[in-house]
Amino acid sequence: MSNTELPPKTCEIDRLVRHPKLVAAALAGTKTQQRRDGLYAYPDETFELEGVPFIITSIKRERIGDMTDVEAQAEGYPNLEVYKQIILQMHANMTWNEDGLVWVHSFKRQD
Repeated sequence: MSNTELPPKTCEIDRLVRHPKLVAAALAGTKTQQRRDGLYAYPDETFELEGVPFIITSIKRERIGDMTDVEAQAEGYPNLEVYKQIILQMHANMTWNEDGLVWVHSFKRQD
């Protein structure tokens, strides 16, 4: 998707990866994606984690139910089941909706 095809951002890029464990996973290179219900960045936009530069490589819209263990690992979790459990713990009263749409922000270290 090109930037002209994307809607306005719903949040700032500096809020994309916030949890200390996920920051550490991104810095280690094991976290390369972040799913959000809103759009936080556009392709080629940059951000920093602890002074290390990262770049958004792609953005796509996808059903949360299409997620696999591989994608959960790209999110920094060992598998999809652990990802689901942690997401549901973080968001009180949330249920796992297979048809729920999320924005997949893919990124990589730029150094």
